[in-house]
Amino acid sequence: MNRSPVLEVKNLTVKFGSDNPVVDAIGFEVHAGETFAIVGESGSGKSITALSVLRLLPVNACVNADEIKLNGVDLLRKAEYELCKIRGRRVALIFQDPMSSLNPVMTVGEQIAEVLRLHFSMTKQAIRQRVIELLTRVEIPEPEKRAGEYPHQLSGGQRQRVMIAIALAGEPDLLIADEPTTALDVTIQAQILALLKAIQQKTGMALWLISHDLALVSTMADRIAVMQKGKIVETGRSASIFQNPTHPYTRKLLDALPSMGSCLGHQREQSPPLLKVDDFKVYYPIRKGIFKRVVGHVRAVDGVGFEIEHGKTLALVGESGCGKTTLGKALLNLIPAYSGRVVMDGIELHKLTGEVLRRKRADIQIVFQDPFSSMNPRMLVSEIIDEGIRALYPEVGAVDRYARVVELLERVDLPPDSAHRYPHEFSGGQRQRICIARALAVQPKMIVCDEPTSALDVSVQAQIIELLKDLQKEQGVSYLFITHDLGVVAEIADEVAVMYRGKIVEHGEVEQVLLNPKNTYTRELLAAVPRLQSKDV
Repeated sequence: MNRSPVLEVKNLTVKFGSDNPVVDAIGFEVHAGETFAIVGESGSGKSITALSVLRLLPVNACVNADEIKLNGVDLLRKAEYELCKIRGRRVALIFQDPMSSLNPVMTVGEQIAEVLRLHFSMTKQAIRQRVIELLTRVEIPEPEKRAGEYPHQLSGGQRQRVMIAIALAGEPDLLIADEPTTALDVTIQAQILALLKAIQQKTGMALWLISHDLALVSTMADRIAVMQKGKIVETGRSASIFQNPTHPYTRKLLDALPSMGSCLGHQREQSPPLLKVDDFKVYYPIRKGIFKRVVGHVRAVDGVGFEIEHGKTLALVGESGCGKTTLGKALLNLIPAYSGRVVMDGIELHKLTGEVLRRKRADIQIVFQDPFSSMNPRMLVSEIIDEGIRALYPEVGAVDRYARVVELLERVDLPPDSAHRYPHEFSGGQRQRICIARALAVQPKMIVCDEPTSALDVSVQAQIIELLKDLQKEQGVSYLFITHDLGVVAEIADEVAVMYRGKIVEHGEVEQVLLNPKNTYTRELLAAVPRLQSKDV
Protein backbone atom coordinates (compact mmCIF):
# COMPACT_ATOMS: atom_id res chain seq x y z
CA MET A 1 0.00 0.00 0.00
CA ASN A 2 1.41 3.36 -1.04
CA ARG A 3 -0.34 5.42 1.62
CA SER A 4 1.73 6.05 4.74
CA PRO A 5 0.64 4.39 8.01
CA VAL A 6 -1.11 6.69 10.45
CA LEU A 7 -0.94 4.04 13.17
CA GLU A 8 1.69 1.31 13.61
CA VAL A 9 1.31 -1.31 16.35
CA LYS A 10 4.03 -3.92 16.83
CA ASN A 11 3.98 -6.87 19.23
CA LEU A 12 1.31 -5.51 21.58
CA THR A 13 0.54 -7.61 24.68
CA VAL A 14 -1.90 -6.69 27.46
CA LYS A 15 -2.27 -8.58 30.75
CA PHE A 16 -4.25 -7.96 33.93
CA GLY A 17 -2.26 -9.23 36.90
CA SER A 18 -0.96 -12.76 36.52
CA ASP A 19 -3.79 -13.85 34.20
CA ASN A 20 -3.25 -14.99 30.63
CA PRO A 21 -2.84 -12.16 28.11
CA VAL A 22 -6.09 -10.63 26.89
CA VAL A 23 -4.14 -9.26 23.91
CA ASP A 24 -1.31 -11.53 22.85
CA ALA A 25 1.60 -10.19 20.75
CA ILE A 26 -0.44 -8.62 17.94
CA GLY A 27 0.61 -6.13 15.30
CA PHE A 28 -1.12 -4.14 12.56
CA GLU A 29 -1.10 -0.86 10.65
CA VAL A 30 -3.83 1.64 9.75
CA HIS A 31 -3.12 3.78 6.70
CA ALA A 32 -4.27 7.27 5.78
CA GLY A 33 -7.60 7.30 3.98
CA GLU A 34 -8.36 3.60 4.49
CA THR A 35 -10.87 1.74 6.64
CA PHE A 36 -9.25 -0.98 8.71
CA ALA A 37 -11.49 -3.35 10.70
CA ILE A 38 -10.82 -5.67 13.61
CA VAL A 39 -13.57 -8.29 13.96
CA GLY A 40 -14.20 -10.99 16.52
CA GLU A 41 -16.51 -12.07 19.32
CA SER A 42 -16.93 -10.32 22.68
CA GLY A 43 -13.91 -11.00 24.86
CA SER A 44 -11.56 -11.43 21.90
CA GLY A 45 -9.61 -8.29 22.86
CA LYS A 46 -10.84 -5.82 20.22
CA SER A 47 -11.80 -2.94 22.51
CA ILE A 48 -8.86 -3.58 24.86
CA THR A 49 -6.57 -3.15 21.85
CA ALA A 50 -8.05 0.27 21.08
CA LEU A 51 -7.88 1.40 24.70
CA SER A 52 -4.26 0.19 24.88
CA VAL A 53 -3.31 2.32 21.90
CA LEU A 54 -4.83 5.37 23.59
CA ARG A 55 -3.39 4.33 26.96
CA LEU A 56 -6.79 4.47 28.60
CA LEU A 57 -6.65 1.14 30.43
CA PRO A 58 -6.85 0.97 34.27
CA VAL A 59 -3.67 1.01 36.36
CA ASN A 60 -3.73 -2.77 36.92
CA ALA A 61 -3.26 -3.35 33.18
CA CYS A 62 0.23 -4.30 32.05
CA VAL A 63 0.82 -3.08 28.48
CA ASN A 64 3.92 -4.09 26.53
CA ALA A 65 4.73 -3.37 22.89
CA ASP A 66 7.74 -2.86 20.68
CA GLU A 67 6.06 0.33 19.51
CA ILE A 68 2.73 2.10 19.16
CA LYS A 69 3.31 4.93 16.71
CA LEU A 70 0.83 7.59 15.65
CA ASN A 71 2.17 9.54 12.67
CA GLY A 72 5.66 8.39 13.64
CA VAL A 73 5.33 9.47 17.30
CA ASP A 74 5.71 6.61 19.81
CA LEU A 75 2.79 6.92 22.23
CA LEU A 76 4.46 4.59 24.73
CA ARG A 77 7.11 7.20 25.40
CA LYS A 78 4.70 10.09 25.94
CA ALA A 79 3.82 11.48 29.35
CA GLU A 80 0.14 11.71 30.33
CA TYR A 81 -0.04 15.49 29.83
CA GLU A 82 1.33 15.03 26.29
CA LEU A 83 -1.21 12.29 25.55
CA CYS A 84 -4.03 14.64 26.61
CA LYS A 85 -3.01 16.88 23.70
CA ILE A 86 -3.11 13.93 21.30
CA ARG A 87 -6.36 12.27 22.40
CA GLY A 88 -9.30 14.00 20.79
CA ARG A 89 -6.97 15.95 18.52
CA ARG A 90 -4.90 13.49 16.50
CA VAL A 91 -6.91 10.39 17.37
CA ALA A 92 -10.55 10.20 18.45
CA LEU A 93 -12.77 7.39 19.70
CA ILE A 94 -16.49 6.71 19.17
CA PHE A 95 -17.87 4.32 21.78
CA GLN A 96 -20.61 1.72 21.31
CA ASP A 97 -23.18 3.19 23.70
CA PRO A 98 -23.54 6.95 23.25
CA MET A 99 -25.96 7.32 26.17
CA SER A 100 -23.40 6.08 28.70
CA SER A 101 -20.55 7.94 26.96
CA LEU A 102 -22.21 11.36 26.84
CA ASN A 103 -22.45 13.51 29.96
CA PRO A 104 -26.13 13.59 31.02
CA VAL A 105 -25.83 16.98 32.78
CA MET A 106 -24.22 18.85 29.86
CA THR A 107 -25.95 19.91 26.66
CA VAL A 108 -24.66 18.29 23.50
CA GLY A 109 -23.40 21.67 22.33
CA GLU A 110 -21.34 22.10 25.50
CA GLN A 111 -19.81 18.66 25.04
CA ILE A 112 -18.71 19.43 21.49
CA ALA A 113 -17.44 22.86 22.56
CA GLU A 114 -15.33 21.23 25.28
CA VAL A 115 -13.14 19.58 22.64
CA LEU A 116 -12.72 22.85 20.76
CA ARG A 117 -11.69 24.75 23.91
CA LEU A 118 -9.15 22.08 24.81
CA HIS A 119 -7.40 21.85 21.46
CA PHE A 120 -7.90 25.18 19.69
CA SER A 121 -7.63 28.88 20.49
CA MET A 122 -11.07 30.11 19.53
CA THR A 123 -13.48 32.82 20.65
CA LYS A 124 -16.85 31.91 22.17
CA GLN A 125 -18.60 33.04 19.02
CA ALA A 126 -16.30 30.96 16.80
CA ILE A 127 -16.82 27.92 19.05
CA ARG A 128 -20.58 28.35 18.86
CA GLN A 129 -20.46 28.61 15.09
CA ARG A 130 -18.19 25.56 14.83
CA VAL A 131 -20.56 23.52 17.04
CA ILE A 132 -23.44 24.31 14.68
CA GLU A 133 -21.24 23.42 11.67
CA LEU A 134 -20.33 20.04 13.20
CA LEU A 135 -23.95 19.20 14.06
CA THR A 136 -24.90 20.16 10.50
CA ARG A 137 -22.11 17.98 9.10
CA VAL A 138 -23.39 14.92 10.95
CA GLU A 139 -26.90 15.70 9.66
CA ILE A 140 -28.60 16.58 12.95
CA PRO A 141 -31.86 18.42 12.14
CA GLU A 142 -32.33 21.89 13.65
CA PRO A 143 -28.72 22.09 14.87
CA GLU A 144 -29.18 25.40 16.70
CA LYS A 145 -31.98 23.90 18.78
CA ARG A 146 -30.31 20.52 19.31
CA ALA A 147 -27.09 22.16 20.57
CA GLY A 148 -29.02 23.32 23.64
CA GLU A 149 -30.59 19.92 24.38
CA TYR A 150 -29.40 17.11 26.65
CA PRO A 151 -28.54 13.57 25.49
CA HIS A 152 -31.76 12.04 26.85
CA GLN A 153 -33.76 14.38 24.60
CA LEU A 154 -32.28 12.85 21.45
CA SER A 155 -32.92 9.52 19.73
CA GLY A 156 -30.31 6.75 19.70
CA GLY A 157 -29.26 7.58 16.15
CA GLN A 158 -28.99 11.30 16.96
CA ARG A 159 -26.87 10.57 20.06
CA GLN A 160 -24.49 8.52 17.93
CA ARG A 161 -24.27 11.42 15.47
CA VAL A 162 -23.38 13.72 18.38
CA MET A 163 -20.60 11.29 19.36
CA ILE A 164 -19.28 11.50 15.81
CA ALA A 165 -19.44 15.31 15.94
CA ILE A 166 -17.41 15.30 19.17
CA ALA A 167 -14.85 12.97 17.57
CA LEU A 168 -14.61 15.18 14.46
CA ALA A 169 -14.26 18.40 16.45
CA GLY A 170 -10.51 17.84 16.89
CA GLU A 171 -10.03 17.10 13.16
CA PRO A 172 -8.30 13.76 13.92
CA ASP A 173 -5.97 11.86 11.63
CA LEU A 174 -7.38 8.57 13.00
CA LEU A 175 -10.96 7.86 14.05
CA ILE A 176 -11.59 4.69 16.08
CA ALA A 177 -15.22 3.53 15.91
CA ASP A 178 -15.91 0.84 18.54
CA GLU A 179 -19.13 -0.99 17.60
CA PRO A 180 -20.72 2.33 16.54
CA THR A 181 -23.99 0.87 15.23
CA THR A 182 -24.62 -2.30 17.25
CA ALA A 183 -27.87 -1.26 18.93
CA LEU A 184 -29.23 0.81 16.03
CA ASP A 185 -31.96 -0.12 13.56
CA VAL A 186 -30.83 -1.12 10.08
CA THR A 187 -31.93 2.12 8.43
CA ILE A 188 -30.22 4.31 11.05
CA GLN A 189 -27.19 2.00 10.93
CA ALA A 190 -26.97 2.49 7.18
CA GLN A 191 -27.19 6.28 7.63
CA ILE A 192 -24.40 6.32 10.25
CA LEU A 193 -22.10 4.18 8.11
CA ALA A 194 -22.77 6.29 5.02
CA LEU A 195 -22.03 9.39 7.09
CA LEU A 196 -18.70 8.00 8.35
CA LYS A 197 -17.70 7.00 4.83
CA ALA A 198 -18.60 10.41 3.39
CA ILE A 199 -16.64 12.22 6.11
CA GLN A 200 -13.65 9.94 5.53
CA GLN A 201 -13.68 10.62 1.80
CA LYS A 202 -13.88 14.36 2.42
CA THR A 203 -11.17 14.61 5.11
CA GLY A 204 -8.87 11.71 4.18
CA MET A 205 -8.74 10.48 7.77
CA ALA A 206 -7.99 6.86 8.63
CA LEU A 207 -10.91 4.88 10.07
CA TRP A 208 -10.36 1.95 12.44
CA LEU A 209 -13.63 0.03 12.79
CA ILE A 210 -14.16 -2.44 15.64
CA SER A 211 -17.12 -4.77 15.15
CA HIS A 212 -18.52 -8.29 15.44
CA ASP A 213 -20.84 -7.71 12.47
CA LEU A 214 -19.16 -9.21 9.41
CA ALA A 215 -21.85 -8.03 6.98
CA LEU A 216 -21.37 -4.46 8.19
CA VAL A 217 -17.59 -4.75 7.97
CA SER A 218 -17.79 -6.09 4.42
CA THR A 219 -19.55 -2.89 3.29
CA MET A 220 -16.97 -0.61 4.92
CA ALA A 221 -13.51 -2.11 5.28
CA ASP A 222 -10.54 -2.11 2.92
CA ARG A 223 -8.53 -4.47 5.15
CA ILE A 224 -9.65 -6.77 7.96
CA ALA A 225 -7.97 -8.44 10.94
CA VAL A 226 -9.84 -11.32 12.59
CA MET A 227 -9.22 -11.57 16.34
CA GLN A 228 -9.76 -14.61 18.56
CA LYS A 229 -8.81 -14.92 22.24
CA GLY A 230 -6.36 -12.04 22.11
CA LYS A 231 -4.62 -13.09 18.89
CA ILE A 232 -5.00 -11.90 15.31
CA VAL A 233 -5.59 -15.17 13.48
CA GLU A 234 -6.10 -13.81 9.97
CA THR A 235 -5.41 -10.52 8.18
CA GLY A 236 -6.06 -9.51 4.61
CA ARG A 237 -7.94 -7.44 2.08
CA SER A 238 -11.71 -7.49 2.51
CA ALA A 239 -12.29 -9.54 -0.67
CA SER A 240 -9.74 -12.12 0.36
CA ILE A 241 -11.20 -12.59 3.85
CA PHE A 242 -14.78 -13.03 2.64
CA GLN A 243 -14.10 -15.03 -0.52
CA ASN A 244 -11.28 -17.28 0.69
CA PRO A 245 -11.04 -17.35 4.50
CA THR A 246 -8.10 -19.45 5.60
CA HIS A 247 -8.58 -19.74 9.36
CA PRO A 248 -11.29 -22.04 10.85
CA TYR A 249 -12.43 -19.29 13.22
CA THR A 250 -13.07 -16.89 10.33
CA ARG A 251 -15.09 -19.58 8.57
CA LYS A 252 -17.03 -20.16 11.80
CA LEU A 253 -17.94 -16.47 12.03
CA LEU A 254 -19.06 -16.41 8.40
CA ASP A 255 -21.13 -19.58 8.83
CA ALA A 256 -22.88 -18.08 11.88
CA LEU A 257 -24.23 -15.11 9.88
CA PRO A 258 -28.05 -15.24 9.60
CA SER A 259 -29.14 -15.55 5.98
CA MET A 260 -32.04 -13.75 4.37
CA GLY A 261 -32.53 -16.78 2.17
CA SER A 262 -33.02 -19.15 5.09
CA CYS A 263 -36.76 -18.45 5.07
CA LEU A 264 -37.07 -20.53 1.88
CA GLY A 265 -38.72 -23.85 2.52
CA HIS A 266 -40.37 -22.93 5.84
CA GLN A 267 -43.34 -25.21 6.23
CA ARG A 268 -46.38 -23.98 8.16
CA GLU A 269 -49.19 -26.00 9.59
CA GLN A 270 -52.52 -24.31 10.31
CA SER A 271 -53.76 -24.43 13.92
CA PRO A 272 -56.13 -22.33 16.05
CA PRO A 273 -54.52 -19.10 17.28
CA LEU A 274 -53.06 -19.01 20.77
CA LEU A 275 -53.15 -15.21 20.84
CA LYS A 276 -55.45 -12.86 18.97
CA VAL A 277 -54.99 -9.08 19.03
CA ASP A 278 -57.70 -6.77 17.63
CA ASP A 279 -57.57 -2.98 17.11
CA PHE A 280 -54.99 -2.63 19.90
CA LYS A 281 -54.00 0.93 20.85
CA VAL A 282 -51.54 2.48 23.29
CA TYR A 283 -51.84 6.27 23.47
CA TYR A 284 -49.91 8.70 25.66
CA PRO A 285 -51.64 11.97 26.58
CA ILE A 286 -50.11 15.32 25.58
CA ARG A 287 -50.74 17.82 28.37
CA LYS A 288 -50.35 21.58 28.16
CA GLY A 289 -51.12 24.69 30.16
CA ILE A 290 -51.23 25.43 33.87
CA PHE A 291 -53.86 22.76 34.53
CA LYS A 292 -52.11 20.20 32.31
CA ARG A 293 -55.19 19.55 30.25
CA VAL A 294 -55.02 16.80 27.64
CA VAL A 295 -54.78 18.46 24.22
CA GLY A 296 -53.91 15.39 22.18
CA HIS A 297 -52.26 11.97 22.19
CA VAL A 298 -49.06 10.35 21.00
CA ARG A 299 -50.26 7.23 19.18
CA ALA A 300 -47.47 4.80 20.09
CA VAL A 301 -49.53 1.78 18.99
CA ASP A 302 -52.42 2.64 16.70
CA GLY A 303 -54.99 0.00 15.84
CA VAL A 304 -52.75 -3.06 15.60
CA GLY A 305 -54.12 -6.54 14.98
CA PHE A 306 -52.56 -9.99 14.46
CA GLU A 307 -52.71 -13.64 15.50
CA ILE A 308 -50.05 -16.06 16.79
CA GLU A 309 -50.64 -19.79 16.50
CA HIS A 310 -49.58 -22.45 19.01
CA GLY A 311 -45.91 -23.30 18.59
CA LYS A 312 -45.31 -20.56 15.99
CA THR A 313 -43.26 -17.38 15.82
CA LEU A 314 -44.41 -13.96 14.68
CA ALA A 315 -41.56 -11.49 14.14
CA LEU A 316 -42.36 -7.83 14.70
CA VAL A 317 -39.88 -5.57 12.91
CA GLY A 318 -39.38 -1.84 12.48
CA GLU A 319 -37.23 1.09 13.51
CA SER A 320 -36.79 2.50 17.01
CA GLY A 321 -39.82 4.50 18.03
CA CYS A 322 -42.24 2.60 15.79
CA GLY A 323 -44.01 1.07 18.84
CA LYS A 324 -42.63 -2.51 18.84
CA THR A 325 -41.50 -2.64 22.48
CA THR A 326 -44.50 -0.61 23.68
CA LEU A 327 -46.78 -3.17 22.04
CA GLY A 328 -44.91 -6.09 23.63
CA LYS A 329 -45.09 -4.59 27.13
CA ALA A 330 -48.74 -3.59 26.76
CA LEU A 331 -49.69 -7.15 25.78
CA LEU A 332 -48.36 -8.28 29.16
CA ASN A 333 -50.15 -5.44 30.99
CA LEU A 334 -46.76 -4.01 31.99
CA ILE A 335 -47.99 -0.68 30.63
CA PRO A 336 -51.66 0.26 30.23
CA ALA A 337 -53.40 -0.09 26.88
CA TYR A 338 -55.73 2.59 25.56
CA SER A 339 -58.19 0.27 23.88
CA GLY A 340 -58.51 -2.96 21.94
CA ARG A 341 -58.71 -6.69 22.66
CA VAL A 342 -56.01 -9.24 23.53
CA VAL A 343 -57.44 -12.77 23.68
CA MET A 344 -55.37 -15.77 24.77
CA ASP A 345 -56.98 -19.21 24.71
CA GLY A 346 -60.39 -17.55 24.58
CA ILE A 347 -59.75 -15.32 27.62
CA GLU A 348 -59.56 -11.53 27.17
CA LEU A 349 -56.42 -10.59 29.10
CA HIS A 350 -57.11 -6.89 29.61
CA LYS A 351 -60.34 -7.63 31.48
CA LEU A 352 -58.49 -9.64 34.13
CA THR A 353 -57.54 -8.11 37.48
CA GLY A 354 -56.01 -9.09 40.80
CA GLU A 355 -55.17 -12.71 41.49
CA VAL A 356 -56.71 -13.96 38.23
CA LEU A 357 -54.43 -11.67 36.20
CA ARG A 358 -51.40 -12.64 38.30
CA ARG A 359 -52.03 -16.32 37.67
CA LYS A 360 -52.56 -15.75 33.94
CA ARG A 361 -49.13 -14.08 33.70
CA ALA A 362 -47.65 -17.58 33.86
CA ASP A 363 -48.93 -18.12 30.31
CA ILE A 364 -47.05 -15.20 28.77
CA GLN A 365 -43.53 -14.15 29.75
CA ILE A 366 -40.92 -11.73 28.38
CA VAL A 367 -37.19 -11.79 27.59
CA PHE A 368 -35.67 -8.32 27.37
CA GLN A 369 -32.92 -6.98 25.10
CA ASP A 370 -30.36 -6.31 27.86
CA PRO A 371 -30.20 -9.33 30.16
CA PHE A 372 -27.87 -7.66 32.67
CA SER A 373 -30.19 -4.74 33.44
CA SER A 374 -33.22 -7.04 33.61
CA MET A 375 -31.74 -9.13 36.45
CA ASN A 376 -31.19 -8.11 40.06
CA PRO A 377 -27.38 -7.97 40.45
CA ARG A 378 -27.65 -8.84 44.15
CA MET A 379 -29.58 -12.05 43.59
CA LEU A 380 -28.08 -15.45 42.84
CA VAL A 381 -29.07 -17.07 39.56
CA SER A 382 -31.09 -19.70 41.45
CA GLU A 383 -33.10 -16.92 43.12
CA ILE A 384 -33.61 -15.12 39.81
CA ILE A 385 -34.94 -18.22 38.04
CA ASP A 386 -37.21 -19.49 40.82
CA GLU A 387 -38.63 -16.04 41.64
CA GLY A 388 -41.54 -16.59 39.25
CA ILE A 389 -42.26 -20.05 40.65
CA ARG A 390 -42.33 -18.65 44.20
CA ALA A 391 -44.67 -15.85 43.16
CA LEU A 392 -47.10 -17.82 41.01
CA TYR A 393 -46.89 -21.28 42.59
CA PRO A 394 -46.32 -20.73 46.34
CA GLU A 395 -47.36 -24.32 47.03
CA VAL A 396 -44.13 -25.62 45.42
CA GLY A 397 -41.48 -26.37 48.07
CA ALA A 398 -37.86 -25.18 48.11
CA VAL A 399 -36.42 -28.60 47.17
CA ASP A 400 -38.68 -28.94 44.14
CA ARG A 401 -37.98 -25.35 43.10
CA TYR A 402 -34.23 -25.90 43.20
CA ALA A 403 -34.58 -29.12 41.19
CA ARG A 404 -36.53 -27.13 38.61
CA VAL A 405 -33.78 -24.45 38.51
CA VAL A 406 -31.09 -27.07 37.84
CA GLU A 407 -33.25 -28.66 35.15
CA LEU A 408 -33.76 -25.30 33.45
CA LEU A 409 -30.05 -24.41 33.59
CA GLU A 410 -29.18 -27.68 31.91
CA ARG A 411 -31.91 -27.07 29.33
CA VAL A 412 -30.33 -23.74 28.32
CA ASP A 413 -26.87 -25.34 28.24
CA LEU A 414 -25.50 -23.89 31.49
CA PRO A 415 -23.82 -26.01 34.22
CA PRO A 416 -25.81 -26.65 37.43
CA ASP A 417 -23.28 -24.74 39.56
CA SER A 418 -24.36 -21.57 37.72
CA ALA A 419 -27.20 -21.48 40.25
CA HIS A 420 -24.78 -20.28 42.93
CA ARG A 421 -23.27 -17.40 40.96
CA TYR A 422 -24.27 -13.79 40.31
CA PRO A 423 -25.21 -12.24 36.92
CA HIS A 424 -21.94 -10.28 36.58
CA GLU A 425 -20.01 -13.57 36.53
CA PHE A 426 -21.43 -14.53 33.13
CA SER A 427 -20.95 -13.41 29.54
CA GLY A 428 -23.70 -11.61 27.62
CA GLY A 429 -24.81 -14.78 25.86
CA GLN A 430 -24.87 -16.74 29.13
CA ARG A 431 -26.91 -14.01 30.83
CA GLN A 432 -29.45 -14.17 28.01
CA ARG A 433 -29.68 -17.94 28.55
CA ILE A 434 -30.44 -17.29 32.23
CA CYS A 435 -33.22 -14.89 31.24
CA ILE A 436 -34.67 -17.52 28.91
CA ALA A 437 -34.54 -20.05 31.75
CA ARG A 438 -36.34 -17.55 34.01
CA ALA A 439 -39.08 -17.09 31.39
CA LEU A 440 -39.47 -20.87 31.00
CA ALA A 441 -39.66 -21.47 34.75
CA VAL A 442 -43.43 -20.96 34.93
CA GLN A 443 -44.04 -23.04 31.77
CA PRO A 444 -45.50 -20.27 29.60
CA LYS A 445 -47.45 -20.83 26.41
CA MET A 446 -45.92 -17.73 24.83
CA ILE A 447 -42.76 -15.62 25.27
CA VAL A 448 -42.31 -12.05 24.08
CA CYS A 449 -38.65 -11.81 22.97
CA ASP A 450 -37.74 -8.10 22.87
CA GLU A 451 -34.53 -7.74 20.79
CA PRO A 452 -32.95 -10.72 22.63
CA THR A 453 -29.98 -11.06 20.25
CA SER A 454 -29.30 -7.52 19.02
CA ALA A 455 -26.23 -6.88 21.22
CA LEU A 456 -24.74 -10.39 20.86
CA ASP A 457 -21.93 -11.62 18.61
CA VAL A 458 -23.04 -13.52 15.52
CA SER A 459 -21.92 -16.91 16.84
CA VAL A 460 -23.61 -16.36 20.24
CA GLN A 461 -26.65 -14.97 18.42
CA ALA A 462 -26.81 -18.17 16.35
CA GLN A 463 -26.66 -20.26 19.55
CA ILE A 464 -29.51 -18.33 21.19
CA ILE A 465 -31.68 -18.58 18.06
CA GLU A 466 -31.01 -22.32 17.86
CA LEU A 467 -31.88 -22.69 21.57
CA LEU A 468 -35.19 -20.84 21.09
CA LYS A 469 -36.04 -23.01 18.07
CA ASP A 470 -35.25 -26.21 20.00
CA LEU A 471 -37.40 -25.11 22.94
CA GLN A 472 -40.24 -24.36 20.57
CA LYS A 473 -40.04 -27.83 19.01
CA GLU A 474 -39.87 -29.56 22.40
CA GLN A 475 -42.37 -27.52 24.40
CA GLY A 476 -44.59 -25.94 21.77
CA VAL A 477 -44.03 -22.44 23.09
CA SER A 478 -45.00 -19.53 20.80
CA TYR A 479 -42.90 -16.39 20.31
CA LEU A 480 -43.57 -12.77 19.55
CA PHE A 481 -40.05 -11.94 18.38
CA ILE A 482 -39.40 -8.18 18.38
CA THR A 483 -36.33 -7.21 16.37
CA HIS A 484 -34.81 -4.85 13.81
CA ASP A 485 -32.53 -7.57 12.40
CA LEU A 486 -34.20 -8.99 9.30
CA GLY A 487 -31.55 -11.69 8.96
CA VAL A 488 -32.60 -13.08 12.36
CA VAL A 489 -36.23 -12.92 11.26
CA ALA A 490 -35.44 -15.23 8.36
CA GLU A 491 -33.85 -17.73 10.76
CA ILE A 492 -36.59 -18.00 13.37
CA ALA A 493 -39.98 -16.65 12.24
CA ASP A 494 -42.98 -18.21 10.55
CA GLU A 495 -44.67 -14.88 9.91
CA VAL A 496 -43.45 -11.28 10.00
CA ALA A 497 -45.29 -8.03 10.72
CA VAL A 498 -43.64 -4.75 9.73
CA MET A 499 -44.45 -1.84 12.04
CA TYR A 500 -44.18 1.84 11.16
CA ARG A 501 -45.31 4.77 13.32
CA GLY A 502 -47.54 2.63 15.50
CA LYS A 503 -49.23 0.71 12.67
CA ILE A 504 -48.57 -2.63 11.00
CA VAL A 505 -47.98 -1.74 7.35
CA GLU A 506 -47.26 -5.26 6.06
CA HIS A 507 -47.95 -8.73 7.43
CA GLY A 508 -47.44 -12.14 5.91
CA GLU A 509 -45.36 -15.27 5.74
CA VAL A 510 -41.63 -14.70 6.06
CA GLU A 511 -40.81 -15.77 2.52
CA GLN A 512 -43.39 -13.44 1.01
CA VAL A 513 -42.46 -10.36 3.08
CA LEU A 514 -38.68 -10.74 2.87
CA LEU A 515 -38.42 -11.85 -0.74
CA ASN A 516 -41.40 -10.08 -2.29
CA PRO A 517 -42.33 -7.08 -0.10
CA LYS A 518 -45.38 -5.05 -1.08
CA ASN A 519 -44.94 -1.98 1.14
CA THR A 520 -42.47 0.81 0.34
CA TYR A 521 -41.26 1.01 3.96
CA THR A 522 -40.59 -2.74 4.02
CA ARG A 523 -38.52 -2.39 0.86
CA GLU A 524 -36.54 0.46 2.48
CA LEU A 525 -35.83 -1.71 5.53
CA LEU A 526 -34.64 -4.58 3.36
CA ALA A 527 -32.46 -2.27 1.26
CA ALA A 528 -30.76 -1.00 4.43
CA VAL A 529 -29.75 -4.48 5.66
CA PRO A 530 -25.94 -4.89 5.49
CA ARG A 531 -24.95 -7.79 3.24
CA LEU A 532 -21.61 -9.42 2.69
CA GLN A 533 -19.73 -7.51 0.04
CA SER A 534 -16.29 -8.10 -1.42
CA LYS A 535 -14.19 -5.29 -2.80
CA ASP A 536 -11.74 -5.94 -5.61
CA VAL A 537 -8.49 -7.44 -4.40
